[in-house]
This record gives sequence, C-alpha cells and structure tokens, in this order.
Amino acid sequence: MKKRPSKKQKELLSFIDGFIRGYGYGPSYREIMRALDYKSVSTVAVHVDGLITLGWLRKKDHSARSLEVVSVAAAASPYDEHIKWLKKEIKKREVVDSPASNKQTTVLREALEILDQKGE
Repeated sequence: MKKRPSKKQKELLSFIDGFIRGYGYGPSYREIMRALDYKSVSTVAVHVDGLITLGWLRKKDHSARSLEVVSVAAAASPYDEHIKWLKKEIKKREVVDSPASNKQTTVLREALEILDQKGE
C-alpha cells in the first residue's frame, strides 16, 4: 500500500491533475512554482521527485510537460466526505444568529479541525 501524500503533496497532485484536465498536457515546473507560490523551481523538483518516488506521479518519457498523476482519488483522505459535510453544516448555521446555532457551529468547527489534522 502506498503512503498517503501530505496535505502539501495533495495540493500539488490536485493542481497537476486539474492542469492536465484543462490543457491536455502537464504543467511546467515554472507554472507549478507560480501557481502554488513556491520560491524556486528546485523546490518544485524536490516535491515532484518525492511524489514520483512514492508512486503518486510519473514522468511519461522524462521530458518537459510529461508529468502524469497516477491516482488523485486514492490520495484523498478517508475523511474528505465528512469534511465536506461539516463545512456545509457550518455554513448553514453561520447565517442564524442564535446562542444554540453559535454553539453548534463551534462544535462543528472543532470536529472539522480534528478531521483536517487526521487527514494530513
């Protein structure tokens, strides 16, 4: 079984996957750097190489724009559906200004924080 990617690695995988879906080819390291606000191309290379080593990314032919995501769905946290539900419930309760709603919102936010930490 593959090691699950970290939060930052999931962000990188998601960006690459979205880019490929949108343009039909992989992003350049410089495009990744700009989009994810990395400070250098070498930082991108380190992260990409790490994901290749873990088996989440591959380079089709070791040339530019040849990155391919092995599986974004598998990289998702097992808590993603719960996190989505919590965010939706928080939004519903935020519009109601009552002590009960405020207390529920606080509890839901605490649950969300716990799941976000476990999903990393």
